[in-house]
Amino acid sequence: MSKTIAEKIFESHLVDEPFPGTKVLRLDVVLCHEITTPIAIDDLIRRGKDRVFDTTRIKAVIDHVTPSKDSKTATQAKILRDWARRHGIKDFFDIGANGVCHALFPEKGFIRPGNTVIMGDSHTCTHGAFGAFAAGVGTTDLEVGILKGVCAFRQPKTIRFNVNGVLPKGVYAKDVILQIIGKIGVNGATDRVMEFHGTAIDDMTMDSRMTLCNMAIEAGGTSGICMPDMTTVEYLWPFIKDQFASREAALAEYSKWHSDPDADYEQTIDIDVDTLEPTVTYGYKPDQVKSVAEMPDSPVDQIYLGSCTNGRLEDLRIAAQILKGHKLASSVRGILSPATPQVYQDAIKEGLIEIFMEAGFCITNPTCGACLGMSNGVLAEGEVCASTTNRNFMGRMGKGGMVHLMSPATAAASGIEGKIADPRKYL
Repeated sequence: MSKTIAEKIFESHLVDEPFPGTKVLRLDVVLCHEITTPIAIDDLIRRGKDRVFDTTRIKAVIDHVTPSKDSKTATQAKILRDWARRHGIKDFFDIGANGVCHALFPEKGFIRPGNTVIMGDSHTCTHGAFGAFAAGVGTTDLEVGILKGVCAFRQPKTIRFNVNGVLPKGVYAKDVILQIIGKIGVNGATDRVMEFHGTAIDDMTMDSRMTLCNMAIEAGGTSGICMPDMTTVEYLWPFIKDQFASREAALAEYSKWHSDPDADYEQTIDIDVDTLEPTVTYGYKPDQVKSVAEMPDSPVDQIYLGSCTNGRLEDLRIAAQILKGHKLASSVRGILSPATPQVYQDAIKEGLIEIFMEAGFCITNPTCGACLGMSNGVLAEGEVCASTTNRNFMGRMGKGGMVHLMSPATAAASGIEGKIADPRKYL
């Protein structure tokens, strides 16, 4: 019987089916951060079950508020830090080594095609870019994952997106996913896997595919998934080169995780990117999108570059290309948070940080802080941010603040002009 990639992963990881349609899956990776995991840790301690199923398959990081901004966030960090030390969690990334989770963990080679991955974070769907089934879960599921290495799911149906064409100049993966969310709505893929195919996806780097899959949750998706290919192999090669005789051998192995050509999909949606324009959100939902041309004279107070969506090296290169030789408008403050220490170091070596600083940006350490309105760039009431993050809900970056989601290129151009601007004129 022909299967989708999600169906293949479910079948290969099935441990039990206690109720019809409820699948208990063996987990390959359990990811943890200091906002949601301490709640699970405290409950496990209270229940007398302060144990972990496998110290090598649990990865942990302090990333949402780092360094801690107050006693509460310091306590959250301490709970995770003490737990990681107590159980000998080798892959624990504390201050100085830490980065935004969904950028750091792939960068370390922890995610592989065919993996099952959970985390107490909705944007865990990012890791589907590698051909993995990756989903955000609640506290109870996270506790079971930590303790037993399993998680129960209702097997989701799959929507196939055929994304074809060549991205025009000034248009990027962020514009593609915003257009898709705008097309199907914030509930359009609820409890579904969003499976991405097509020439435009084939041409994307892993950084771009992670941007695409990262925002599957904004359409309600359980996971976004791309088929593993040679681009995937090249990204992972430093970590897998001792496991395979050649890149071609790795590709042959990973190709078993491709959906079958005649797999059954709940729905197939075709997207043509040839005429796609730079896209931004305009309201308080990720499906409220317009082209930049439809947002004339929309002033912004802050530019934010970073997050698990668009804080990788590729994103910094794109923004720096726009900003080189320009200054931020006098009415605008710019904040850049490279997603990981490695991204930060590479950006320094390539001269990108110098470009940002000359343009007038404040450069901060890797952190999620501004994205969820906790630190490093919180908005005041009535202020507007042109942001490369993933959510524009009311108050997301600060009570009474407005967030316009956009690509790094559009954010950089908007910083120069002090209003939402078309990046194509700077390319």
